[in-house]
Amino acid sequence: MIRNSFIFLDRISKNAEKRIWQQGIDSWDSFIEAKRIDGISGLRKGHYDRQIDEARRHLYSMNSAYFTNMLTRGETWRLYPFFKEDAVFLDIETTGYYGNITVIGLYDGIDTKMMIKGVNLDKEIIKKELSKYKLIVTFNGSSFDLPVIERYFQGVVPYIPHIDLRHVCSKIGLTGGLKSIERQLNIKRLPELDNVTGEDAAKLWRVFRATGDEYYLNLLLKYNEEDIINLKTIADFAVKGLWRKTRYGENVDEKRNDGK
Repeated sequence: MIRNSFIFLDRISKNAEKRIWQQGIDSWDSFIEAKRIDGISGLRKGHYDRQIDEARRHLYSMNSAYFTNMLTRGETWRLYPFFKEDAVFLDIETTGYYGNITVIGLYDGIDTKMMIKGVNLDKEIIKKELSKYKLIVTFNGSSFDLPVIERYFQGVVPYIPHIDLRHVCSKIGLTGGLKSIERQLNIKRLPELDNVTGEDAAKLWRVFRATGDEYYLNLLLKYNEEDIINLKTIADFAVKGLWRKTRYGENVDEKRNDGK
């Protein structure tokens, strides 16, 4: 996907990128191999060839940070297929919208890791965990999760691309909050979590702290774990759909019938 993209080249807009594709040039290799490209001078093409060569070097050396400045926030989703195996799906719980962090959940596509206030929610632990990854994937993390983490644990979020699925989803007609999008995609939650909301999650923490009853803590952790695991399901669907829309102009079928 990123290797079929030209949006990161200087002065190449989405419309210019489409014009390149329309000429049958649909990859970095075919761009460099082309003798000429309509709308691009020979001098500029040479400049673009060098940009592509540099991007390719960074891509194959797994330097995702290089693309943080090369792609706008709205285009980082193009990196997902290449760095998918090195991505972390992240979600936090707090005592309120701008309250203290109670839980940070991380999912690498195989295993989950929970960092809990008063147990292992530690700046150095968070920094060490996040440093393992090449890509961060959240839902509304641009406005909430990452700024809140940075407020309480400055300097722990690595300088790597971030994909906010809220914006990816909206571009293919999937709107609303995370739970709404899960329903639209027929993603099922555990029965005991079916009606639990973000506000309920904050209450679960308060009840746990007041009573010491670990039932409430475990329910909160299950809720967060469902969030981060479902982020991957949504990312797999939404990124593929947005590419089809961007590259081929296809309308995306928002519905899934196979469940989680």
